[in-house]
Amino acid sequence: MTGIPQDEFRLRIRRMQEAMASAGLDGIMVYGDEYRKENLRYVSNFWPIFERGACCIPREGDAILAGAPEGEQYAREMSVWTDVRNIKEFACVSVPEEIDYPLAHFSSLREILGDTLRGGTRLGLIGMWDIPAPILERVRDAVPGVEIVDAAPIINALRLIKSPSEIACLREAGRQACIGYAKLLETSLPGNTETLAAGAAEGAARMAGAEGINFMLYGSGPRTATIIGRSTERIIEDGDMIMAALAVQYQGYVATVEYPFVAGQASEEQQRFLAVLFEAADVQLRYLHEGAISGEMVRAVKAVFRKHGMEAYDIYPPMHGIGLAEAESPYPSEDAVYPFQAGMCVNSDISLFGHPAGSNRIEEGFVVGKDGPESLTPYIRELCRTAIGV
Repeated sequence: MTGIPQDEFRLRIRRMQEAMASAGLDGIMVYGDEYRKENLRYVSNFWPIFERGACCIPREGDAILAGAPEGEQYAREMSVWTDVRNIKEFACVSVPEEIDYPLAHFSSLREILGDTLRGGTRLGLIGMWDIPAPILERVRDAVPGVEIVDAAPIINALRLIKSPSEIACLREAGRQACIGYAKLLETSLPGNTETLAAGAAEGAARMAGAEGINFMLYGSGPRTATIIGRSTERIIEDGDMIMAALAVQYQGYVATVEYPFVAGQASEEQQRFLAVLFEAADVQLRYLHEGAISGEMVRAVKAVFRKHGMEAYDIYPPMHGIGLAEAESPYPSEDAVYPFQAGMCVNSDISLFGHPAGSNRIEEGFVVGKDGPESLTPYIRELCRTAIGV
C-alpha cells in the first residue's frame, strides 16, 4: 500500500523544529478537525472524525497528539505518535450538551502545553483561521504570559515541494479519481438524474480504494453556471452541457478531475466553446517545467480566451497547487513572478462560466518536472488530447 513512512513524519517534525528555533518559538500547536485536517495530518497522520485534534511539537523530542475520548483508539491506530492524550475541549463538536465519558482519562491544555513549551512562552499556532475562538481563549489561559504567533508560514513552506512518497499518494488518488470519472461519463446520459451519475462516480472511486470523497460537483444544462453546485434530482436532457468535478482522497492526498462534455449530441456552438477550453489546457502544459514563470502561464491561458473573445467568462486563475488540500499553494495570478519548481504538484483549473453555450472547466493533476509535467490523472489527459486532436 502506498503511504507516507514514519521516517518521513519524523523528518517533517525535525524540519519544523529547526524552523521553530530560527523563529524563536518554544513550541508549535497544529490544530485540525474533520474539515480542516490538512496541517494536522501532515504532522501526525491523524484525521479526526466528529472531534477536534492538535499536534503539539516541542523544540526537541517527539510530538504529542491531543484528541478526544470517543476517537482515542482510532487516533492511536492512525497517528504516527504514541503520546496520545484526551482533552475535554476537543470532544464531540456537534451537540450543545456536555457528554459524560466515565471510562476516559483526560489530560488538559495546561498539561499538554506545559510539556510542549517546557517553561517557554512563545507558542506558534498553525490553524489560526480554523481554531474556534473559545478554544483559542483557553489556550491563552492555559499558559500564563503565553505569546501566540501565527506559524503557518513554517508548514506552508514545507508543504510546497512534494516528496516521492507524497507524489505516489497523489498518483494513486489520481488513478482512483479517473476510475470514478470513467463511471461518471458512462452514467451521465439523457434520462438519468444528476444524483445517479454523481453517486455512480463516487461509488466507483471508493471501490477503487479511495478513503474519502472531498467533494462531487455536478451541474447539467443551465445548472453548469453554478460553478461549484452539488448534484440534484434534475433529469439530464439530450444536448445538456455537463460540468462535473470529482475530488478523491487517498492517504490524505487529494486529486481532482473534471472533463467538460455534453450529454448526447453537442451543438456547433458547444463544440466551439469546448475547443477553447482544450486549447487553453494545451497551452498551459508548455509552462509546467522547472524555471517557468508562473504568472506567464496565467497570462498565456488568458490570451487564448481573449483571442476567442471569451475573456468576459474567465473568472479566476487557471491553476492551483494540490496535496493534502484540494487547493493549496502555488496559486498564481497573472502578476506572479515566482518560477515553478520541480516537485510542485498542481491542478489545472481552466474555466469559463456564463457563456451562452454553457459553463465548464478542465481539472487534471500534474507534477512539475525539470523538463515538463507528469500527468497524475492520465485518463483525463488522454481525453483532452483526443479532443484537441493530438
